[in-house]
Amino acid sequence: MDIRSINATSGYNAARPATKIDPEYTPGTIQEHAKASFEDFTNTLVNSEQVSVQSMTGNADPHALVQALAQTELAVETAVTVRNKVVEAYQEILRMPV
Repeated sequence: MDIRSINATSGYNAARPATKIDPEYTPGTIQEHAKASFEDFTNTLVNSEQVSVQSMTGNADPHALVQALAQTELAVETAVTVRNKVVEAYQEILRMPV
């Protein structure tokens, strides 16, 4: 069974049109949003690790383990994509004439 199809289905169900304002959006500084994003990333990794340990000891549902691993995979892929965009922007700035 392909887990990506489950994630895609969940994503489509949770998607909203691009023209609508995110109801959870709160105005703030970039630093506040970055901090919140880093905290969410860390919480996802910690949750996945806890579920993995519970699964190894036989205390967790296998479906919970698969879901936690899928969330972690998505979080890491997102972090890598953001990192790549930042590096690309930095390189573009370096190529600008002075």
